[in-house]
Amino acid sequence: MGILTQISILVLLFEANVLCQDFDLDPDTEPPLVKLPTFSYSVDSGLYYGQYVQYPYECASECFCPPSYPFAMHCDNRNLKIIPNVPHHIRHLYLQFNSIEAVSESSFINATSLTEINLSHNKIKSSAVDQGVFAKMKNLLKLHLEYNNLENVPAPLPSTLQRLSLGFNQISKLTADAMQNLLNLTMLDLCNNKLTDSAFKGKILLRMKSLMQINLCNNKLKSMPSNLPASLMQLSLENNLISSIPVEYFKKTPNLMSLRVSYNKLQEVPYKVFNLSSLMELNLGHNKLTKAFFIPRSLEHLYLDHNEFVDLNVSLMCPSVDYATPNLLTYIRIDQNKLKDQFNNFVYTCFPRIQNIYYGEQKVVQHYIAPPGPNSRL
Repeated sequence: MGILTQISILVLLFEANVLCQDFDLDPDTEPPLVKLPTFSYSVDSGLYYGQYVQYPYECASECFCPPSYPFAMHCDNRNLKIIPNVPHHIRHLYLQFNSIEAVSESSFINATSLTEINLSHNKIKSSAVDQGVFAKMKNLLKLHLEYNNLENVPAPLPSTLQRLSLGFNQISKLTADAMQNLLNLTMLDLCNNKLTDSAFKGKILLRMKSLMQINLCNNKLKSMPSNLPASLMQLSLENNLISSIPVEYFKKTPNLMSLRVSYNKLQEVPYKVFNLSSLMELNLGHNKLTKAFFIPRSLEHLYLDHNEFVDLNVSLMCPSVDYATPNLLTYIRIDQNKLKDQFNNFVYTCFPRIQNIYYGEQKVVQHYIAPPGPNSRL
């Protein structure tokens, strides 16, 4: 047996003997302290100690930055009147439900990482917003300014912006300098403002090549907004004064999936105006419609409640039946009209996927009865 082999056997026997020893420790003696190795390394500019991450980031004293995610600064519901200084690493800034009246550039002088700002439910006026304060935020994606006292859209805005919420303000016009850079905007909310038809003259919206959703409910529009981009998928126009829809209005918006024009003054719509291959939801409730119109194959939900329909001719809504590619309509709401009868069974042939037809209550038709004349018999 070689010398190296003998040495290896001796080492193994020694280690086995050590492992099998019984240590008779004095019960009054503390067990030996075992020191485990510690380690640290950088994780996203923070120091990692074992399972914990310690971030040396600062946070405004008026706000709260969660230790688990120090990139968010929560300053909401704190009776703030001014915006605190925003540290450079903050990405999400929440300032809603305060009494802030101005947006000062000095508060954001170090804020180079912001992707989202929520300034909703404050008292901000357009005159108190520093010129270009948002334009310098090159990473900003979401901006919430709803429920303020803005008269104009802040200008200019960064081209990175994807979602802009300006509802519940006092905005009456849209200027080119405020809207021209919004090439990446996908959602624009302007509900509950003071917009009129003149706000959409020119190509204010057409330049927004990425816009998919625009909300214009509760304004003062008398006609459908002009020059919508082809990318649009959802259009909300509830609670306006719109009385008509042009015959070829939707030719430039072939991707439209949802259209809401309830609570307007529509009396009639062109027969095939809604013949769109992608339209899935159509809400025309609370108008004065009386005549049926063509229902596109793609439509799934139709709202015609609170109108003046006396009869809904299914043959007009569905002039032909294609069993290979049937209509996809599943729900119709037609309560609060003047219908005398329900649909006949042909409706299930035309719309084989129908699941619910909500008739509800119909309006009571008042028939005028002339009072008896002087020569009439009792």
